[in-house]
Amino acid sequence: MLKILTLFDLKLKRVLIRVDFNVPIQNGKVSDDFRVRAALPTIKHCLNEGASISHLDRPGGQINPAMSLMPIGETLAGLLEMPIKFSDNCVSSDAKDVSFGLKPGEVHLLENLRFHDDETKNDKRFSYLLSKHGEIYINDAFGTAHRAHASNVGVVNNFSQKGMGFLIEKELKFLNSVTRNPKRPLTLILGGAKIGEKLELIHQFIQNADSIIIGGGMAFTFLKA
Repeated sequence: MLKILTLFDLKLKRVLIRVDFNVPIQNGKVSDDFRVRAALPTIKHCLNEGASISHLDRPGGQINPAMSLMPIGETLAGLLEMPIKFSDNCVSSDAKDVSFGLKPGEVHLLENLRFHDDETKNDKRFSYLLSKHGEIYINDAFGTAHRAHASNVGVVNNFSQKGMGFLIEKELKFLNSVTRNPKRPLTLILGGAKIGEKLELIHQFIQNADSIIIGGGMAFTFLKA
């Protein structure tokens, strides 16, 4: 079980945070910053406790300038009201040097994990290189935490200190409340395109939910059946 963020001594530590900044970008600007804002409590807590931070985000496989996190970095800098450092390759020696040189209160955003095939392969060497950015690992990407990717799974094996951010902690508390002692009637609304990732959740809630509403791309599977 991962520790909660408040149990760590973060002073003068380099913290590597896995975030989910999968946000829409139009004309080089973030058009909806909801997910960036959702990560702020974890980021600000680490900064307030005297840590320096590097961020990892988004799985994938090839370099595409349109998928760069630079616009998200600009949004994050605006929300934090401070400059942040940015590296265009999350596992380069230059990026590692930036992370090692961070002072308490500084933030380093690493380029999109989507640019590396080894992320989705949970590659051991890639995981090790990612781990060099921090002394403490915090996962706060609830929406992608179920995936067996390097930034979720492999990287954890390289840390003795690892835990969850406030967003994951909040979501787990909510799921615990609705599965153990839900308010009635309980309706489960599911969306998205990948039904395979939702089957276990559907099976779990069949026993607890009064009704289940299926939307998004998944609905076509049920309509076809």
